[in-house]
Amino acid sequence: MSRPRKRGRDIHGVFLLDKPQGMSSNDILQKVKRIYQANKAGHTGALDPLATGMLPICLGEATKFSQFLLDADKRYQVIAKLGERTDTSDAEGQVVETRSVNVTEQKILDSLPHFRGDIMQVPTMFSALKHKGKPLYEYARAGIVVEREARPISIFELNFISYEAPYLTLEVHCSKGTYIRTLVDDLGEYLGCGAHVSMLRRTAVSDYPADRMLTWEQLQQFAQDEDLAALDARLLPVDSAVSKLPVLSLSEEQTKAVGFGQRVKFDNLQQLQGQVRLFSPQNVFLGVAEIGKDNVIRPSRMVNL
Repeated sequence: MSRPRKRGRDIHGVFLLDKPQGMSSNDILQKVKRIYQANKAGHTGALDPLATGMLPICLGEATKFSQFLLDADKRYQVIAKLGERTDTSDAEGQVVETRSVNVTEQKILDSLPHFRGDIMQVPTMFSALKHKGKPLYEYARAGIVVEREARPISIFELNFISYEAPYLTLEVHCSKGTYIRTLVDDLGEYLGCGAHVSMLRRTAVSDYPADRMLTWEQLQQFAQDEDLAALDARLLPVDSAVSKLPVLSLSEEQTKAVGFGQRVKFDNLQQLQGQVRLFSPQNVFLGVAEIGKDNVIRPSRMVNL
């Protein structure tokens, strides 16, 4: 029996989309996949429909490394509206509480250190976290509240930008698993007036360059021009998703061995341990491997280009 023909292209790399407001991450992912005519695609952490900004989309073999970007640090600019709490902690929800705003800029500045560093955060009910196989937001939409455990997160930076009552603008640099909506809601409670997110923009994922992003409108223009070569030129390399891992260059013999998925021991590991990027003598990215104290290379995620 003959194999079914593939519908799309085997195209590999990471596309940086400047996500527009009002579209879900999965919806825009499917649109980008169609424009690229790609066989395989995946995003690297959902952005709420309200949010805009950097959304790395992995195509082809790059999808094998999307978890590294899910786990990466991220930066956001957020505008919080003080005085109102909503059931979703953002502007798309229903207002559930209104309070007067008697907050000074100095009071805000004094409150921010309380939310910096390693803290515990209770995830919002309007999140994609699973409970008994269903996302929490499905329970929330049905009016069901599920008990959630607080989770450790890190707020590396929480910087004051401006305050024009009732709108407070902040910049956040945070670890994976941080819910900016929850951070704003918690800050509003700390200030005693309540708050919700009125604008959210993700400005950075890992160390990806913001100037390499394309807007949805720019991407559509490329699609209308049917210029696949120009589109492909916008892709970042597959290994950009793991750019923070150290590099291990292999010999021809080593390259062949790990290509078969073999665990091999060599004496030229440059005292590396943990996860590394593997490259061939021709500087071709081979994948990611784990190196233990026994100096054994254990291939974990290898590319097939």
